[in-house]
Amino acid sequence: MWQIILIVFVLVAVWVGATYNRLVTLKNRAREAWSDIDVQLKRRYDLIPNLVEVVKGYAAHEKEVFEKVTEARARAISAEKSGRPKEIAEAENFLASTLKSLFAVAEAYPDLKASVNFLELQRELRDTEDKIQAARRFYNGNVRDLNILIESFPSNIIASIFGFKKMEFFEIGAGEEREAVRVKF
Repeated sequence: MWQIILIVFVLVAVWVGATYNRLVTLKNRAREAWSDIDVQLKRRYDLIPNLVEVVKGYAAHEKEVFEKVTEARARAISAEKSGRPKEIAEAENFLASTLKSLFAVAEAYPDLKASVNFLELQRELRDTEDKIQAARRFYNGNVRDLNILIESFPSNIIASIFGFKKMEFFEIGAGEEREAVRVKF
C-alpha cells in the first residue's frame, strides 16, 4: 500500500515539476521575444533621424511632416519605457503612419527618390520593419502558448500556486490600422 502511495506521490511531483519548468520556459521565451522587439525598435529609432535629415535636405518646406515624425518617434521611445505592450503598440502604429507621410513627401521629389543615401536608408528601414513584424509574431506566439498553459486545467493550478500571470499580446490598437488601405488617383 505504501508503495502505491509513494508511486502516486512521485508521479504528482514529477508532473508538478514538469509543468512548472514548462511555464518558466514559456515565460522566458516570451521575455526573449520582447527583447528582440526592443532591439529592432531601437534600430528603427536610430534610422529615423537619418532618414528625416536626408529628406529635409530636399524638402525644406515640409516642416510639419518632419515635426510629426519626430514627435511620433519621441512618443514611441517614451512608450517603450513603460514596458506595456498595448501602449507600445499604439505608439508604434502612430509612428508607422507618420513614416508613411514622410515617404509620401519623398515621392514628390524625384532627385530624392534616386538618392543613394535615401534608398539605402529606406531599404534598411523596410528590413527593420520586416524584422519587427517577425519579432512581434514570435512574441505573440510565445505569449499565446504561455497564456494557454496558464488558463488550461490542470496546469492552471500550478500556475496559480507559483504566481504565473498572463501576458499581454502586442496588438494593433487603432481601428484605422485594421482597415484596408484606400488608394485614390
